[in-house]
Amino acid sequence: MKARVFVTLKDGIHDPQGKAIEGALKALGIKDVASVRQGKIFDIELAVGERAAAEELLRGACEKLLANQIVENFELEVF
Repeated sequence: MKARVFVTLKDGIHDPQGKAIEGALKALGIKDVASVRQGKIFDIELAVGERAAAEELLRGACEKLLANQIVENFELEVF
């Protein structure tokens, strides 16, 4: 089974990397960019056959390692 985990900063958390990307885009002439927020994507292959088991395993991985839940949110996509 395959999965994708999206990790993004929570609203209100300062994003210096996103601001740097925003400035770089504007410097390249892409003027209509209002703001940029950066995040992480993890593509993961799992050795489980059931969606519920995959989601539980991934949720545990996010809570323990992949996402800092103080400042980040995560979303799971299992396919």
